[in-house]
Parts: sequence; structure tokens; C-alpha cells
Amino acid sequence: MPFPNTVTSQRPLLLTLVVLLASGFLATSLLSYYASRTSIRDSIINTELPLTSDTVYSEIQKDLVRPVLISSMMSRDTFMRDWVVGGERNTGQMTRYLREVMDHYGAYTAFFISDATLTYYQAKGVLKKIRPGEVRDAWYYRVRDMSEPYEISVDPDMANQDSMTFFINYKVFDYENRFIGAAGVGLTVDAVIKLIDRYQQRYDRSVYFVDTTGRIVLTGASGGPQGAKIGQSLKDLPNLRDLQDKLPKPHSGTYEYKAEGEGHFLNVRFIPELNWYLFVDKQENSALSDVRQSLYINLVICLVVTLVVMLLLHRILRRYQQRLETQATLDSLTGLPNRRGFNLLAGNTLDSQSPLTVLLLDLDHFKHLNDTHGHLAGDTVLAGFAEDLRSCLRQSDVICRWGGEEFIILLRDSDLAGAQRVAEQIRLLAEGHDYSFSGVTLQVTVSVGLTERQGADNLQDLIARADRALYRAKLSGRNQVCIEQAVPA
Repeated sequence: MPFPNTVTSQRPLLLTLVVLLASGFLATSLLSYYASRTSIRDSIINTELPLTSDTVYSEIQKDLVRPVLISSMMSRDTFMRDWVVGGERNTGQMTRYLREVMDHYGAYTAFFISDATLTYYQAKGVLKKIRPGEVRDAWYYRVRDMSEPYEISVDPDMANQDSMTFFINYKVFDYENRFIGAAGVGLTVDAVIKLIDRYQQRYDRSVYFVDTTGRIVLTGASGGPQGAKIGQSLKDLPNLRDLQDKLPKPHSGTYEYKAEGEGHFLNVRFIPELNWYLFVDKQENSALSDVRQSLYINLVICLVVTLVVMLLLHRILRRYQQRLETQATLDSLTGLPNRRGFNLLAGNTLDSQSPLTVLLLDLDHFKHLNDTHGHLAGDTVLAGFAEDLRSCLRQSDVICRWGGEEFIILLRDSDLAGAQRVAEQIRLLAEGHDYSFSGVTLQVTVSVGLTERQGADNLQDLIARADRALYRAKLSGRNQVCIEQAVPA
């Protein structure tokens, strides 16, 4: 009898569970969305923007690490120190050295200033002499007198038509730790603008820099707030006009303003290395779009989880159905396959072309045992005999309870002589085995019919010959093995 389709019969339950699960996820996601919209202002002001500002600040420091390392290497270079200590005799040597630093590391500029001669050496040659009273040379004396080993500054590069450049100015000492000059490399402001554009794309914020006077000094390629250009003052922008007076000096803070009807959240951070303010600007609409995106992600997760749960339920029901089918193919008393299970196993066995023998077994006088001691005693004997059969067979052999007190065995890769030895082993084991039930010792013998597959034999042919052999064993006095050979065609 075919089994009912468990998945089909449980479909209403599956649909109900899926609807409940999806509804719960949907309700939770929507509640989370509206709660997020309510708290978004505090989240942006107190968490998002400060964190982005810190991250951008860290990124700026990281992007300046390489030129800092180059400058540090220059300050410790033995050639540079030996050349200075040796009296700076060959200017071309220093020029070539600085040019090689530029070419090898891709720096925009490289320089060295000797404290002994106050000569400004550059990759193109000697640039000038440093003078204490010169405003544009004040940075050198600042570097000479500072306690830190280096500084990062933004100044016009005299060697490159006064283009704004990030300089890493590193102090140089001789072997006795005496100050002998300053060396370093420069990074163009254009390169930093590209970095700002990268930050803006990565964090979806507007990023720009303002000096302590309120003048915009650095923006991305698209400009600053409301398209403002470098050099404009915050006072020139109507919506930021009052912000300059609020700027702490130096400090960090968060502000809000409106531009063209759109709310903006602004985080300001002072960067002492540059003496600038870092502005990180986020539009309110973009913040809400982030929350909406989170809602969509939650809904997708809801859908995925629902599908996974549905798949798991489907697999559980399939396993349950397979377990039912497995139980339907096993004999509950002996644990051996029944006829249904035997037909499934025998089909795979018959597909093989290897030798195959069939044993049909019947317990002798089993009806008398049942009538004398009861069916529970008979069940005990059947279960014990099944264990005896297992102990005599290989893992690859097929054994089942054929019905009542009959058993059938398929011996794979076994000829007639080998099968006869197995049959005799089973017969002798049954004959010598005592089965105990309620203090009574029970004994049984077994008759065996044996045959071997020949040619195009099918399962019915084999079972029929084994049954005839078993019948002869019964007629011949039981407790014996009889063989039925195939009749030659």
C-alpha cells in the first residue's frame, strides 16, 4: 500500500507556520524602523558623526604614514649625515640623493636644510638660503626648536611655483645626537583632495577642512558646503554664517543647520597637527535613507530566515516520512527487513553479476512450540534465532524474515560450496543453542533449502528453487540442508 505524501498532508500546517513567522518578522522590522526614525537624530549627533570624524581623522593619519616613514628614513640615512658632517662639499651628491628619493618613492618634493650653512637643498638643486627674519622660513626655526621629532604642515612649495603642499618636516641629528638640519618630503594638496573624495564616497558624508579663522582651506573635488570653494569663509555662506562664532578653539563639537530646506548634521573636530578643523557633514535625508535600507535588509533577512525555516520543516517532514517507510520495511520483532524491505534490497543485489546463492530457512516444529509454551515463547525464539543468523553472516549479505518462522538469506559473492558451509553453520548453531523463556529452556532446529543463481535467473526463480529444496529438507526428516540445482536449459 503506498504511503500518503506527508508534505502534502502537512501543507496547511507549513503555510500557517510560515505566515506566523513572516508576520512576526514583518511587525518587528516595522517597529524597529519607526523606532529608529524617532531616535535617529540622537544617534547621528552622539554616535555616527563623531565616529566618522574619528575614522576620517585616523585615515588621514594613516595616509600620511608613508611620507612620514620616508622622511624618517631620510633623517637617519647615513649618507645624509656623513655628507653634512663631511662639510657639504659636493652639492650634486645631495641633489641626486633627493631626486632619487622623489623618483623611488613617488614623492612630490624632497628637501634638506642644513643648520650649519642654512642652505635649502632640493631635487632641482640649491633653492635658497634660510634667513631668521624671513616669514616664509619661520617653519624651519619652529621645527628646529620643537621637542617632537617631526611635524606635518601645509605650506606653499617654493620649488614648485608655490603650490600648496603637505610637508613632513623631520629633524636630522648627527651621530652624537646634535641637530644638523631638517629633511622630508611633500605630498600635493591635489593628492589629499583625492583622499577626501575617497572618504566621502566611503562614508557617504561631506568632508572638508576649515582653518581657525573660518576660511575653507581644503575640500573634495566637488567643493565644500553648498558648493563653496577653497578660500571662501563660513561667513560667506548664509546658512553657516553664525557657525564661525560658535566654533570652539580648539575643540570638537556637533551642530545643526538648514540649507535649502534640508536639515544637516555637522561634526567639527580640531586637528592639532594641521591647526585646522575637520568638518563632517551629513544630510538628514541620507540618514533616513540608511534607515530605510536597514529596513529592506531586515525584510530580506526575514524572507531568507522564513525560507530556511520552511526548508528545515520540509526536511524534518521528509525524514519523518522516511522513518515511517523504514519502519514499514522492518520486522518489529526481529529487527530484520520484512518482505517489503527484502524486495528493495534484493533488487540491488540481483543487479550485480557476481555469484549469488539463496538460503530459505524454516524453524522445525515451530507451531508445536507456540502451542505448548505460548506465542511469547515463540517470539523469544524468533528474536534469538535472528541474532544467531546475524552472527553467521557478513555485512554485505541480505537477510530478512520471510514470514512466520521462515527466513531468507542472499549471500553475495558466494558459490554453492561456500553457501553450504554457511547453511551448515547456521543449522548447527540453532541445534546447539538453548533459548530461555520464563525459566524454561527451549530448543529448535532449522531446515534449509539452498540454490545458486544460474544464467538469467530472476528472484522468483531463485526463491522457487530454494523453496523446493526446503520442502525436500522437511520431507527428509528436517534439521538438514538440501540443495536444488538449476535445470539446464
